[in-house]
Amino acid sequence: MTRRISGGRLVVATHNAGKLREIGDLLAPFGVEVVSAASLGLPEPAETEESFEGNARIKAHAAARAAGLPALSDDSGIEVDALGGAPGVHTADWAETGKGRDYAAAMARVWAEVEANAAPEPRRARFVCCLCVAWPDGADAVFVGRAEGRLVWPPRGAHGFGFDPMFLPDGRDATFAEMDPVEKHAISHRADAFEQLVPAIFGAPA
Repeated sequence: MTRRISGGRLVVATHNAGKLREIGDLLAPFGVEVVSAASLGLPEPAETEESFEGNARIKAHAAARAAGLPALSDDSGIEVDALGGAPGVHTADWAETGKGRDYAAAMARVWAEVEANAAPEPRRARFVCCLCVAWPDGADAVFVGRAEGRLVWPPRGAHGFGFDPMFLPDGRDATFAEMDPVEKHAISHRADAFEQLVPAIFGAPA
């Protein structure tokens, strides 16, 4: 049986402000104090795995051991069918510039490569989110969520982060970046993963 967390502090193993904000919103009802790895001065471990699950485990276990607290990590990205599932686990890498991450450039690269492949419409894609909760003694639990949709161009919307402006989820007329946070949280890949995590780890809201 998966361990439960009831109150106390939980480290969110991220240095990404947008991801921390989304996770903090999703955890708000459960009476835990959320602290980020960045605020604790924890380094970002090397993500050496070729799967979302593998990298999520690396981050969660590193934070749990360093902080001596339960830790939650999120490894997520976008998979584009016309690119054989890329960028996938390398989603953030596609935005690296040497001077920080530039997701406008990353989105332009994705669209240019899809165009170069003459991919037919709809240009199918999905966001994948793998959540890992780890404890300092090495125990963990993993949950995977997905949001299916397609790519649009040009990017639309000023909310969200990452590749949200070019992702149109199935059954919607607005991209993730055009939605307000409440609407996005209800249908996102992260929300799908949290729907599995919450009953297993937290039980009912406080």
